[in-house]
Amino acid sequence: MSWLYTGAMSLNVTPSSALLLFSGGQDSASCLAWALNRYDRVETIGFEYGQRHEVEMRARLDVRRRMAALDPEWARRLGDDHVVDLTGYGMLAESALTADRAIEMDTSGLPSTFVPGRNLVFLTVASALAYRRGHSVMVGGMCETDFSGYPDCRRETLDALQASLTLGLECEMTIETPLMALTKAQTWELAQALGGDRLVELIRIYTHTCYRGDRDALHVWGYGCGDCPACELREAGWHAWQSMGANP
Repeated sequence: MSWLYTGAMSLNVTPSSALLLFSGGQDSASCLAWALNRYDRVETIGFEYGQRHEVEMRARLDVRRRMAALDPEWARRLGDDHVVDLTGYGMLAESALTADRAIEMDTSGLPSTFVPGRNLVFLTVASALAYRRGHSVMVGGMCETDFSGYPDCRRETLDALQASLTLGLECEMTIETPLMALTKAQTWELAQALGGDRLVELIRIYTHTCYRGDRDALHVWGYGCGDCPACELREAGWHAWQSMGANP
């Protein structure tokens, strides 16, 4: 049986709501479709942290609008979008994503695209909004299968943060990571299962993943420079999915 139909990946709707960390990239767009199938109300939050590929911030609203147009029920469930200015944090946590630096491996063993504590900061800030908006669930596109070396993408890190937020807010706070155990090929497969060819095409054309912000070249797997780590993962996942017999 395919991984897609296990109980952990059930597409059944539950009478609840969620706040989704939404960058406008492939992973967060796939998570948005997943959440819209699962929750009665889904709000989104994005962060301006001085990223060089700020084209993703322009992609966010376009992807949201097009996602809602795919399904009237998705449109009904999709709630407000929120954007938080974290440029001060981005300056403190300078990386190849926020400064004009080469994308390479650092002496620490981590890629130079690592923004220290980014997911911890994003989820902590998002939890304040979730608390005020009545969400007990936050959803993020973190993944440790296609692991880039980022320690804040590990499920054990997020479990620790989830426990801390629950204690600090004195209410149950759950961090859902539907892509955590999936390869990029399986992420494309998930999109196909959730929204068919139209969702796959939306993600391929309108989401943005490239670290360099390149929207000039359209490849079979989407726009991007083709040689940054994000593009390489996305391209490899697309071709692996195609080799599995996908029919986008």
